[in-house]
Amino acid sequence: MTDTASTPASDDDRPAEQAPRLRHPEKAHKPDNASPRKPSWIRVKAPSSAGYVGTREVIKTHGLSTVCQEAGCPNVGECWDKGHATMMIMGEICTRGCSFCNIATGRPDALDPFEPGRVALAVQKLGLNHVVITSVDRDDLDDGGAEHIAQTIRAVRHRAPEATIEVLTPDFLKKDRALEIVVEARPDVFNHNLETVPGLYPEVRPGARYYHSLRLLERVKEIDPTMFTKSGLMVGLGETRQAVLQVMDDMRVADIDFLTIGQYLQPTPKHHAVARYVEPSEFSEYERLAYTKGFLMVSATPLTRSSYHAGDDFERMRAARDAKHAAK
Repeated sequence: MTDTASTPASDDDRPAEQAPRLRHPEKAHKPDNASPRKPSWIRVKAPSSAGYVGTREVIKTHGLSTVCQEAGCPNVGECWDKGHATMMIMGEICTRGCSFCNIATGRPDALDPFEPGRVALAVQKLGLNHVVITSVDRDDLDDGGAEHIAQTIRAVRHRAPEATIEVLTPDFLKKDRALEIVVEARPDVFNHNLETVPGLYPEVRPGARYYHSLRLLERVKEIDPTMFTKSGLMVGLGETRQAVLQVMDDMRVADIDFLTIGQYLQPTPKHHAVARYVEPSEFSEYERLAYTKGFLMVSATPLTRSSYHAGDDFERMRAARDAKHAAK
């Protein structure tokens, strides 16, 4: 690392090169957390297909960010090969510092007013039937970025009217009417992840509140009972089976339609340790139990992520609701 304070000025008086910004400054002082070796069912091949390269070029050309890249998703090769990408808006820097997340933490840049249009053009160019739009947390904004999310939804509707839209939002903690702004833009699916069981929030998701997040999802249904709601959990962080089942019950009380459960993977040694790798059979049992509790759609596998197979799963969820209504 260059010490800019002691580096002599160059002949043309250009400023010395700045040191690279730390991606996770809030974790830099923390000791490394050892995690067990990954089992065979977790490992994936490095992406290299023509489809992957093509999707990457569309994202790069339109100057967009994706959570697939920023969060280090293990499914990026498979999804991008099919032309599926989860658009991450409002910058690449988050105002939160969750111990599980690989998104950079710090002071974000100003919002780009042209970003909604670029997202819409990329969706159109990729020919997406279902698009997932997520974002960093923007606690620095009065509305938490709600209007920017709404503008992006409307821009995609204009450019790709046949596409269904899923949003994966921040919690809008202490942001009055932010939720209403997003719901009134009429996404087809409103997703907000609870991430973990309430007992682990202080160490895993310290800037959030479990019951606030749960209430956020419940409020979506109160505002618009026809809108699908979705939430996800990571396992392998140290939670108990009973705590996971209690979260399922809490979600059903809030009338959440779609549950995803996936294995937590440690992004760097500074992040929360993996307590254990959950066996595939345990995921199958979680899925079975979740369906008995009344969820319309459940995806529970070690590599499940919020937007993994989101389009196919949306069609299955919609068909399940239609079948449920027809049976009444």
